[in-house]
Amino acid sequence: MLSASSIPASGQVRMNPPVFYFAATFILLFAVVVMAIPEQAGAWLLQAQNWAANTVGWYYMLAMTLYLVFVVVTALSGYGKIKLGADHDEPEFSYLSWAGMLFAAGISITLFFFCVSEPLTHLAQPPQGEAGTAEAARQAMQILFLHWGLHGWGVFAFVGMALAYFAYRHNLPLALRSALYPLIGKRINGPIGYAVDGFGIIATVFGLGADMGFGVLHLNSGLDYLFGIAHTQWIQVGLITLMMGAAIIVAVSGVDKGVRVMSDINMLLACALLLFVLFAGPTQHLLNTLIQNLGDYLGALPMKSFDLYAYDKPSDWLGGWTVFYWAWWIAWAPFVGLFIARISRGRTIREFVFGVLLIPLGFTLAWMSIFGNSAIDQVLNHGMSALGMSAIDNPSMTLYLLLETYPWSKTVIAVTVFISFVFFVTSADSGTVVLSTLSARGGNPDEDGPKWLRVFWGAMTALVTSALLFSGSIDALKSAVVLTSLPFSMILLLMMWGLHKAFYLESQKQIAQLHSLAPVSGSRRGGWRQRLSQAVHFPSRDEVYRFLDTTVRPAIEEVTAVFVEKGLHVVAQPDPANDNVSLEIGHGELHPFIYQVQMRGYFTPSFARGGMGSKQLNNRRYHRAEVHLSEGSQDYDLVGYTREQVINDILDQYERHMQFLHLVR
Repeated sequence: MLSASSIPASGQVRMNPPVFYFAATFILLFAVVVMAIPEQAGAWLLQAQNWAANTVGWYYMLAMTLYLVFVVVTALSGYGKIKLGADHDEPEFSYLSWAGMLFAAGISITLFFFCVSEPLTHLAQPPQGEAGTAEAARQAMQILFLHWGLHGWGVFAFVGMALAYFAYRHNLPLALRSALYPLIGKRINGPIGYAVDGFGIIATVFGLGADMGFGVLHLNSGLDYLFGIAHTQWIQVGLITLMMGAAIIVAVSGVDKGVRVMSDINMLLACALLLFVLFAGPTQHLLNTLIQNLGDYLGALPMKSFDLYAYDKPSDWLGGWTVFYWAWWIAWAPFVGLFIARISRGRTIREFVFGVLLIPLGFTLAWMSIFGNSAIDQVLNHGMSALGMSAIDNPSMTLYLLLETYPWSKTVIAVTVFISFVFFVTSADSGTVVLSTLSARGGNPDEDGPKWLRVFWGAMTALVTSALLFSGSIDALKSAVVLTSLPFSMILLLMMWGLHKAFYLESQKQIAQLHSLAPVSGSRRGGWRQRLSQAVHFPSRDEVYRFLDTTVRPAIEEVTAVFVEKGLHVVAQPDPANDNVSLEIGHGELHPFIYQVQMRGYFTPSFARGGMGSKQLNNRRYHRAEVHLSEGSQDYDLVGYTREQVINDILDQYERHMQFLHLVR
């Protein structure tokens, strides 16, 4: 199982030098080279993307399907009952609040860029069949649903599940490398583990860069439509600087609450825009096509998951669309995965997986269907060929040209630009916070990285986006994402192996608990009166610290001495400097035995504050000396035990561990 000795010492959150310097050096060198020779770099990127599509396109298709199958099978299996946290942890947020935050995670500025331009492009340039027909329109929406459907949310659910499971259930760092602990052990805190986090940061920066690039093109087109602001690269660099600057200010100034309120209002405006397009357009047709698109997507999902168009004439369609999308979802996985992991502590894996897969998906597909079919209807049934041509020649303007056909178009387009701007700032703000967390260490899993790291990663993301726009606009953005996601996609497969192994070991550990041969420990000292007094006593931190120092630590030292006499390898011994006391016994290549007693604080119950007649209990916390094994907290308190009873408890747990080793050998 997992080792408590691998947990970094708590303290102030600080930069993780190996991860930071590895990722920052690569990204900075890339940006400098691309900016120095933009045209040549753009050509190289395009050639590399074509190579990737022709050489490893099959791999991207297979990997994304494996991620989705893994999370669904895990959720439906017995492992689905495992909590993302200790068994006694309860969700921090109500189901409704949690669902609302997952819903918010599904909205991005890129929904505005692709909801009209992509289906119209597939209509005019389908991968199969004749262009501009009803069948091509149906195929276009099927492909659109594939690109924005279950596969993408499957990889988000997988990364979020891995981060939450190892951080909240096993007290490992909230980092990508923790998922490899079952495979490489403590080496996650060495070059291998740091390289994993570094590749995750690189993929995330380029994924965010692509999102920013598409967002800036979309906003520039909106400003061009409303105010005649030129659609140029330098204007786009200015917009990137302006909006990333706003995001950095939000990230470091502590005004998140106000931005969150604005973000909530923004989501309401987005929903209002969706309903406006639905009811101001051909409502009956849009509802019919929504249901039919959903049926087409679900019916063709198994086939489309593996469709490489291998028997068709060779083209770059697959690399420019499906392979790019799969790489983009992979690049975004650490960003969104960390967000959904942080809001999901205490939920079961089954609840987590199906919540992440289905709640955001419903809104995303409804958005794509309503906007996409509105545009297709205009092209096929109302003769707006210019709208279809715009999707190919100027895709960032296509949404505005569609909205131009609706009532109050100027106002609606102005609202759309405002919504896009707020989504851009909030996404960039969240992205810089996540990148700072991934490149930091220390502190608690729920703490963000240092503020200066947020500024740095915001600047790096803006630099990469600007460089890619100068080297080839959309094609360069797509190429960079496909290439930088490739190594990280392989790391995700290793994380899948590590997560499966951890689930298996946990199931065997639970079986071992049921087969315990340990005798029942004796009653506590002082008889039943002393036991009752202890039950209604809520000790202070100092009392628990003294108990650890005078009872638990000597008990562990006494047991340790006997373990050493028996020739067992004591890996970790009690450390007088810490508020927790731990013991680790190695068993060669087999799983070590971990026994740790940690001090944990809780709010004093209201009945104790009001009913026990003690003013000292008011407005304070009480503490417990809780037992933690390698699989996390056991949710029982040792305070009041004698030294002999603590020793008996250690031996109880050790015998259970030996039974576990018997089962997994």
